[in-house]
Amino acid sequence: MYLSLSFGMIECVLLGVMAYDRYVAICHPLHYTVIMDRNTCVQLAAISWSSSFLSSMVINVLTLRLPYCGPNVLNHFFCDVPFVLKLACTDTSLTELVVFIFSIIIVFIPFLLIVVSYARILLSVLKIRSASGRHKSLSTCASHLTVVALFYGTAIFMYMRPQSKSSRAGGKIIAVFYTVVTPMLNPLIYSLRNQDVKGALRRAIAKQRM
Repeated sequence: MYLSLSFGMIECVLLGVMAYDRYVAICHPLHYTVIMDRNTCVQLAAISWSSSFLSSMVINVLTLRLPYCGPNVLNHFFCDVPFVLKLACTDTSLTELVVFIFSIIIVFIPFLLIVVSYARILLSVLKIRSASGRHKSLSTCASHLTVVALFYGTAIFMYMRPQSKSSRAGGKIIAVFYTVVTPMLNPLIYSLRNQDVKGALRRAIAKQRM
């Protein structure tokens, strides 16, 4: 439970960092190597990992300290915090509040950074006169936006809604998307932006047709 929550949080923060990277690359291309130098990248990665591991630790400690004296069968395919809390035989409102607060910090704030970054990117792209220039700028963001839509859409719906209204079956379907579907699609989504991969894929298809 600790690792799954930690890695989920890390992906949230890193997607926000990637949006900022795209903003700098498109809106300040001449200063990109200065702003996003090696030290900055290492610091951003370290903040992403450390903040996520610490947040997950707090949530897990609060969750596992609750008394579990009733049913011990989890209606889920892995130990996800909202579903584990349903097994506690005491009031879980404080723990749910802490989970909600950390969701705002780790999930919503990076999402807000993504929205602001892409709003600035869109304004910069609209100032480009040539259609090919606009298309080239936006195409560099297509992979990232696809992953953001898949991952953030399901994560926000899962963790930032009132637990009393949550559907167990619906929660499991949503969890499949951000734990299985999105990570499985990530290599495909990002690699198809690579010209070498595209060339290799075209050659493989051509060989099959021959």
